[in-house]
Amino acid sequence: MPSFSWRLFLMLGSWPLALAESDGSSVLEGWQDMWLFRFFLNILGYATIIIPGYFLISYFKRINYLETGRGLCFPLIKACVFGSEAKTGLLDDVSVTSRNDAESTSSTRQAIKLVFCAAGLQASYLTWGVLQERVMTRSYGVGEAGAEGGERFKDSQFLVFMNRILALTVAGLWCALFKQPRHGAPMYKYSFASLSNVLSSWCQYEALKYISFPTQVLAKASKVIPVMLMGKLVSHKTYEYWEYLTAALISVGVSMFLLASSNDKHPSTVTTFSGVFILAGYIVFDSFTSNWQDNLFKHKMSSVQMMFGVNLFSCMFTVGSLLEQGAFFNSVGFMLRHSEFAFHAVLLSVCSACGQLFIFYTIGQFGAAVFTIIMTLRQAFAILLSCFLYGHAVSTVGGFGVGVVFLALFLRIYARSRLKKAGKRATPPPLQKV
Repeated sequence: MPSFSWRLFLMLGSWPLALAESDGSSVLEGWQDMWLFRFFLNILGYATIIIPGYFLISYFKRINYLETGRGLCFPLIKACVFGSEAKTGLLDDVSVTSRNDAESTSSTRQAIKLVFCAAGLQASYLTWGVLQERVMTRSYGVGEAGAEGGERFKDSQFLVFMNRILALTVAGLWCALFKQPRHGAPMYKYSFASLSNVLSSWCQYEALKYISFPTQVLAKASKVIPVMLMGKLVSHKTYEYWEYLTAALISVGVSMFLLASSNDKHPSTVTTFSGVFILAGYIVFDSFTSNWQDNLFKHKMSSVQMMFGVNLFSCMFTVGSLLEQGAFFNSVGFMLRHSEFAFHAVLLSVCSACGQLFIFYTIGQFGAAVFTIIMTLRQAFAILLSCFLYGHAVSTVGGFGVGVVFLALFLRIYARSRLKKAGKRATPPPLQKV
């Protein structure tokens, strides 16, 4: 009897070990396939940087380091923790000056500049959109992208890192080559916009696993609504009646498109609950980013300096999290196995970085209204291009919903231009970010 009990104990004790050896890897892979699990892993990775940074900043402020600090590290710590006290609306001044200079040039030269800006924005972001859908929804390593036996890239965070490291390089070179104003904001304040920007970009890539690209584009067009809500909460902004009216029209149009898509059984247009939830996260995080950056511009800085500061922290967050998860070298290995993916990832990053520079140049030369028109047209073209290249089916009701959304967007542009001519101050549209 004791021997039987001992054998039974050994058998029961060895069963979990055998199960772990046989199915442990599959269970772990199953967890890693869940977007919510990956999201919390990313958050934990960012926390390993944010929490020590918080305590360091609190320590330097508590000991009044600005008055007592000395040594080689003093300028770096001062720039990161304290910055300078000077605040100014420099960005608006620079933009106004650029537009005044532009108005003094010939109409032909202005037309050439406008065509250049429109072509640059359309080429950058239409190519970016096509590549984004290709990378996240198609396989690599086979003759046909959608055929069985291929390998799909799954780590959205690595794509965010690729975009940010190239944007950081471009912004750094720009700041080094062209004269910039003396920087005034504490560097750590960029981390807030950087964290929300990283999370919104991750949600943007991750959502394509669960929703169609046209649905994502429409959702991005409708982020006017959460931006207005976040503006009230963060910046205490007020809005005109027509802004609420057009926001309501946008919500109606998006609802029509989503309801029509949910009734469509075509696999490329099915929208899942996870996709809608991730997309809602993208909109919330991106709305915070734009409003926080608006507050940061009260300090003395240029748009390219903003681009450099945000992308600097974004690179720190993403590379730290990737290394902690062991995903960095896995993604590099995927690039080495699939040269086509490597080309797509690099080109995706180039389009993202160039697009940001075109944003700043267009707003500086022609103002936010012209920029918004160009980007609204880009969103419409992106939907048409995606449907043509990847076969997304859009029903009649869904197409009508798309029309309502873009009609509302152009009504916003028209109303804002009328207010500007009447001498009233309209709420500036948020910058389009990727």
